[in-house]
Amino acid sequence: MRLLLVHADRFEYEAREKAVKEPEPLNESHKKGALENGLVVFSTVEKNDEQEPEQIATNAASSIEEVLGWLKTKRVMVYPYAHLSTSLASREPAISVLKALEEKLAQKGYEVSRSPFGWYKSFTITAKGHPLSELSRTITVDTKSRQAAPAVKTEYVIMDQEGKLHSPEDFMFGPHDVEFKSLVEKEALKKGLTGGEPHFLDYARRFGIEWESFADVGHMRFGPEANLIMDLLAEYAGQVIRRIGIPILNVKGTNMFDVAVKPIKEHLQLFGSRAYEVKVDERTFVLRYAACFQQFSMVKDWTLSYKTLPFGTFEVADSYRMEQSGELLLSFRLRKFLMPDLHIYLKSVGEAIRIGDKIHRTIYEEIRKLNREYVSLYNTTRSFFEANKDSFMELAKVEKKPILLNFVPEGLYYWVLNVEYNIIDDLDRPREIGTFQIDVGNAKRFGIAYTDEKGEKQFPVIIHTAVIGGLERYLFTLLDCAVRLERQGKKPMLPVWISPAQVRIIPIAKQFVKQGVKLLETLEKAGIRADLDDRDDTMQSKVRDAELSWIPYTIIYGEKEIKTKELSIRSRADSKESKVSLAAFLKRFRGEVEGYPAKTLTYPTLLSQRPGYKRM
Repeated sequence: MRLLLVHADRFEYEAREKAVKEPEPLNESHKKGALENGLVVFSTVEKNDEQEPEQIATNAASSIEEVLGWLKTKRVMVYPYAHLSTSLASREPAISVLKALEEKLAQKGYEVSRSPFGWYKSFTITAKGHPLSELSRTITVDTKSRQAAPAVKTEYVIMDQEGKLHSPEDFMFGPHDVEFKSLVEKEALKKGLTGGEPHFLDYARRFGIEWESFADVGHMRFGPEANLIMDLLAEYAGQVIRRIGIPILNVKGTNMFDVAVKPIKEHLQLFGSRAYEVKVDERTFVLRYAACFQQFSMVKDWTLSYKTLPFGTFEVADSYRMEQSGELLLSFRLRKFLMPDLHIYLKSVGEAIRIGDKIHRTIYEEIRKLNREYVSLYNTTRSFFEANKDSFMELAKVEKKPILLNFVPEGLYYWVLNVEYNIIDDLDRPREIGTFQIDVGNAKRFGIAYTDEKGEKQFPVIIHTAVIGGLERYLFTLLDCAVRLERQGKKPMLPVWISPAQVRIIPIAKQFVKQGVKLLETLEKAGIRADLDDRDDTMQSKVRDAELSWIPYTIIYGEKEIKTKELSIRSRADSKESKVSLAAFLKRFRGEVEGYPAKTLTYPTLLSQRPGYKRM
């Protein structure tokens, strides 16, 4: 069965004439129909569906219910539509499936209507035009509804800077709580999200940040510039965690784990609602959704003592989650992503709280380098909060604003604290970037133990954290920061340290290319990623290309610059042109990139040698 689902402001149809020899009998209630603010389900029943029509209807109803939940609407129109497949079911089975689908949706509590089968109908539709407003589904007997795990009853509470608790409904937001209010409305009050196309997508293309059409949905590809950005991010993620001040060991491993292995199986049963599974030789493997499985499997074989705790294991792990296709967002919600995953093994919860405070401060230091703020959601149990309220107050002091607490049932999760660090993006949507958890369950599950001072076996507490977040999500943050710059009337750009080419040299004529290459080599020796536009093109076109490529510094190079030994430099950040010595420029540049990783260009420095891979 094929479905095309359209979230519509309005849909109406009218049956005109027969489309098949024996259409479904037409009564007055079916002749015309309309739907306001609901989901229109264009439905094609296929030949293969005739074998198990009841199961097809059940699976289709579950899939539609999932989408209705995302859209927060109860109204649905089932509309027979023969144009989604070339293998159509015959009349009786098709009508049977459509009627069963209507009934199953009604039994679930939805307001359902259905247009008649076998008629040519005129219709008009006004689609809402947000990212989830047009979706497609293929339904088979084996289709599984990948809904989230059953809803867990939780309690949301706001803690102000004085430590007083408030209900989200009654909290009085201050003038500086705009972003925090957005978080509370979405998470605690469950208000609908605004629609629209994210503006950062326009930026992503120019760096070669794209979907890979030959793979499963939700997989990205990275062109030359984007690849360099990701390499820099991976190196930076490993650099940032060293500031926490504990020994860290880098490890590597596989991404596939046997679901029959007891700790893997247990973890999946509890928390694997979006597991990405593959079958190999009649065995089922799960693709890891973080570095936990590999690191825990490795550390369980190590000899651990209280003398060596705390320590951490780190990997930039290729990770996989079966996210719903309708929820996918480039560089944010993906089926395959890179997670700079750090696990820290500790002797006690108290030690985890102390180290956690350092992690929390580091996470905030990093986002503030981008002139942004996180609004954080603290998932915890009430007993853990009450026993450690002073520690929560210390975390809140770092935030300098109220915090949102979500009290979950005792003993349900492997963690006692799970902090989600969100930015509020250009569409006023909370987007989780960084993470921090205190895990009290997985050490025992995976058999990780250490010997304490008395020679007795103990299970360590484990911190999970991605300090800067998943690499793609940090990249999302950088692009959203660029959107914010543009909204402020400034030129959008990336930070200088992560801009693929940091300086572009534009010789004013061919005879200056040779001297320009010497300047380029000097800049490279100073640790600057520079390129040179030596193409046969106009100066105006070359300057425009540098602007479209978001090059932080552009050097116009000719006879005057060679003679005076002063560089004519245009800064993208402030659009100012200046004449400075090479030494002065290098001093300024080093001040901007100090503390960040440096890499050389991984593609040709001469633009004439590059194939045409860029899409502006």
